[in-house]
Amino acid sequence: MRTVLVTGPGGAGRTTLAAATALAGARQGARTLLLTTQSSAPEAVLGTRPGVAEPAPIASAPGLYARRIDPADRFRQEFLAFQERAGAALDLLGAAPLDEDELTELPGSESFALLHALRAEHASDAWDLLVVDMPPAAETIRLLALPAQVRRYLRRLLPPERQAARALRPVLAQLAGVPMPAQKLYEAAERWESELAAVQRVVDAPGTSVRLVTDAGPVANATLRTLRAGLALHGRRTDGVLVNRLLPTGSADPFLAGLSGSQQTALKALREDFPDVPVHEVPHLGRDPQGVAELDELIDGPTGAVHPPPPAADPWTVEDRLAIEGILVWRVPLPGAERDGLGLVRRGDEIVVTVGRFRRIRTLPSALRRCTVSGAALRDGALEIRFTPDPGLWPRTAPSD
Repeated sequence: MRTVLVTGPGGAGRTTLAAATALAGARQGARTLLLTTQSSAPEAVLGTRPGVAEPAPIASAPGLYARRIDPADRFRQEFLAFQERAGAALDLLGAAPLDEDELTELPGSESFALLHALRAEHASDAWDLLVVDMPPAAETIRLLALPAQVRRYLRRLLPPERQAARALRPVLAQLAGVPMPAQKLYEAAERWESELAAVQRVVDAPGTSVRLVTDAGPVANATLRTLRAGLALHGRRTDGVLVNRLLPTGSADPFLAGLSGSQQTALKALREDFPDVPVHEVPHLGRDPQGVAELDELIDGPTGAVHPPPPAADPWTVEDRLAIEGILVWRVPLPGAERDGLGLVRRGDEIVVTVGRFRRIRTLPSALRRCTVSGAALRDGALEIRFTPDPGLWPRTAPSD
């Protein structure tokens, strides 16, 4: 399945162009589903039922379906299920269970509801193309990094190798007085691990990529460079940039001509910043698009094309320079990153890379664990981390005869 995650700075028309991308996929013959959590969509864009979250996808155009996710309903389902599983413990504490009609979703519920829907629809055979109207880009980056981060936390707090000790819990408790984690805790950890791993597979799938929506301006360009670096840090592939609401050039009105000229200058700079990513121009219609007919005006030409994603190989590559320089180099592509916003820390067998407000922790490849970090540099849009073999850990070369 092809999955396109549409995001960008807030206010740039992300939801509209997510719908346009979905419509373009349907026009190309793909069975397409648009997922969104926006309360104003998809009815304002696709003309579907207003103000109602759709428990199942509804048809919007030939080959195109739309579904609005209801975070509140998802939160209630999960909370009630947790309350039922923890019933015995709550009874011991004298807790009064909450009823469904008094539950209101907590902050963050929308993100988890979106990930759950993404995983569920990706597992379906009903779709060739899944287009997801994601939150603003900074939130999207954190959201896509969430499954890997939480799985790491679970492995640290509840190591899998200790789960085998569950069967010995009564014996250990009697012989050594060792407090062992409750069985339900490990069962919950296993369930979370399974669900998070399923989401992780969707995010990392070869057919999944990110599409950025922006307006044209110097501030938007600077923001987009930072966001692209954050996406690259977490291995997310950008398959295109949609520059929205471009005014026509050559206007006789000095005011409109000035605005258009400023947009064209920013557009040129954006193409220079993204030389390896398609940058598509989306015209300003003079109004907010309403319904399928007006969305068609946005997808003429290459703008709405659903391109194949970039290669899915791990972009963090190790280069062997031992014979020449005596080092190994771990190369981390970070297009858009600036030296002032970079941070690098080694913690045991892990490396912590910070780019502005985004951070990623990765386990070192086996060869690099036997090395020390001897330096790093940002060159041509990539962070090159130099590792020197530790004589006490690196295998010695056998002496020649």
